[in-house]
Amino acid sequence: MAGSAEMASLEESFRKFAIYGDTKATGQEMNGKNWAKLCKDCKVTDGKSVTSTDVDIVFSKVKGKTARVINYEEFKKALEELAPKRFKDKSKEEAYEAICQLVAGKEPINVGVTKAKTVGAVERLTDTSKYTGSHKERFDETGKGKGKSGRENIVDTSGYVSAYKNAGTYDAKVKK
Repeated sequence: MAGSAEMASLEESFRKFAIYGDTKATGQEMNGKNWAKLCKDCKVTDGKSVTSTDVDIVFSKVKGKTARVINYEEFKKALEELAPKRFKDKSKEEAYEAICQLVAGKEPINVGVTKAKTVGAVERLTDTSKYTGSHKERFDETGKGKGKSGRENIVDTSGYVSAYKNAGTYDAKVKK
């Protein structure tokens, strides 16, 4: 079996992949989609000896009959199932060690995430100091947006007619 430090990093990888893409996830259980992502990102799936179909079959085999997720113990069983397929030339224990090393310390890779660029025309368009007219009112001096107050005319609910010049002078005129 693997050392305790390696097992800790294996469990950490399990937790990171378990919460990936799910804001409500606790990191205690992993669904099939995240299990498939773990196998793909950690290069457990190689396309020849271990395919995405094998990964799905192993997931179905180790989870409970009505369950839709696996816990950490079932995750280790799933790795044990895949290890001999992935590393055919090694013994069962050596294969499990090797597959644990593939997974340990890894975290989900964000594929296809676009990085924001601020060059050329984009830089000119996003520079709020160059805005004019009504658009200029939507930003403060630092260039930070004012939110709703910058987009809408805030209604004066003081009770006076809008744009009334003598607002607040009634009490001064009427003596008691």
